Amino acid sequence: MLKQHLQLKLGQKLAPQQIQLMKLIQLHTLEFEEELERELEENPALEIAKEDSKEEDYSSLEDSYENEGTESIETDFDVNEYLYDDEPSYKTASSNYSPDDEEFDNESLLTEGQSLYDYLMEQIHLVNITDEDVRIAEYIIGNLDTDGYLRREIKSIVDDLAFSQGIYTTKEKVEDILENYIQKLDPSGVGARSLQECLLLQIEKKVSSDKAISLAANILRHQFDALTNKHYNKIIQKYDIEEEDLKDALDEISKLSPKVGGNFDTQTITINQEIIPDFVIQVKDGQVIPMLNSKNAPTLRVSEEYKDILSTYSHDKNSAEHKQAALFIKQKLDAAKWYIDAINQRQNTLLQTITAIVKFQKDYFITGDEKSLKPMILKDIADITGFDISTISRVVKSKYADTPNGIVYLKDLFSDSLTNDDGEEVSTKEIKTHLQEVINKENKRKPLTDDALVVILKEQGYNIARRTIAKYREQLNIPVARLRKEL
Repeated sequence: MLKQHLQLKLGQKLAPQQIQLMKLIQLHTLEFEEELERELEENPALEIAKEDSKEEDYSSLEDSYENEGTESIETDFDVNEYLYDDEPSYKTASSNYSPDDEEFDNESLLTEGQSLYDYLMEQIHLVNITDEDVRIAEYIIGNLDTDGYLRREIKSIVDDLAFSQGIYTTKEKVEDILENYIQKLDPSGVGARSLQECLLLQIEKKVSSDKAISLAANILRHQFDALTNKHYNKIIQKYDIEEEDLKDALDEISKLSPKVGGNFDTQTITINQEIIPDFVIQVKDGQVIPMLNSKNAPTLRVSEEYKDILSTYSHDKNSAEHKQAALFIKQKLDAAKWYIDAINQRQNTLLQTITAIVKFQKDYFITGDEKSLKPMILKDIADITGFDISTISRVVKSKYADTPNGIVYLKDLFSDSLTNDDGEEVSTKEIKTHLQEVINKENKRKPLTDDALVVILKEQGYNIARRTIAKYREQLNIPVARLRKEL
């Protein structure tokens, strides 16, 4: 038996405006520009204001409306709300320009390029082989990854050729086409199934009469494990050579590319990795001045054409077409006002956040020395600004600042703290900087082990466990002592 009953329930739900604001906050400058262009295309009520337009003039529009008398128009919304504001300038107009901003040129960020797949297909079609072999070669090329490697098993390719292409062949035939045709194509090393094979394919195309190249080929072919583990003494004893001979061979190996497909773009479009800072930080007379880089965001306003349509509607209450058009415009105007307001809130949130960060890390921005960085977490900035931690996280995500000491990734300014021997809290960033300096100055013939690094940092006042040293070393992308060894 069905029963009906009433239930009261409290809940929280984000408004569309809040969702839109959160989305805009986490965008960096380039993404924000793209989002702005998309909104301008989708909402005809938005337009870019001309540079010479300071304020909106509504006097003529108000006069023409007031002269018609006081008769009201029966609608389900107030047209005047969208025609006039209490102040002479339209409050939803947003200017994203700052006179002190630096100008950043981001022209030609997209360029066309040729993919590795297309480049190889062009070459294979010039090879004198049967049609069936060409189809097998094409299928192999299609299975190469972006680095030019064939990661799949030959047996799997044989099965796929039978099931999907209707080509029944053998493992030996596929290997023959791979080794005698695919791997002979340019760039050298393409179609390799391992790093060792990739390097060998490249070295074998060089002049083998050269002593260093010949030794390098032998090392890659027979002593690859010793090479990767940097067991240089073992290689010297194996070939009964001098250390200088090994250096020459290693120099030849270092010229080889481990990713031969790296110069190609598999998506035909390459993106310039130019960084456009979201903030500009200047230092004047010992004062740190944070600003938004908003040069690339135009001033927005409501379309004059749409205001004219609303004005016409306010004079003609009997036109069904005008009323229907005005209802449509109301929706677009609502969206435009929300969007411009969200942009204003975005700028305010970004500016308050960067101001708090600059205040917290003032010494760092003045000196540019990472050792001056104070321990800082998201909660510290959230407490200063009054924003939620999630909001601060969105602000610093993918954002950069242009400082007198170079471009800084905001997330790099945040770090945990450790207590040194003097009882002072120091940033883990400071400790990593000291660790990097110690490793940079070490004797590369006898690199420092993690235990030795513990002792050195302890002498500098940082009492850190060996496992912590290992963690920081990995975060800095520094290999273990054995792999840092050089001749």
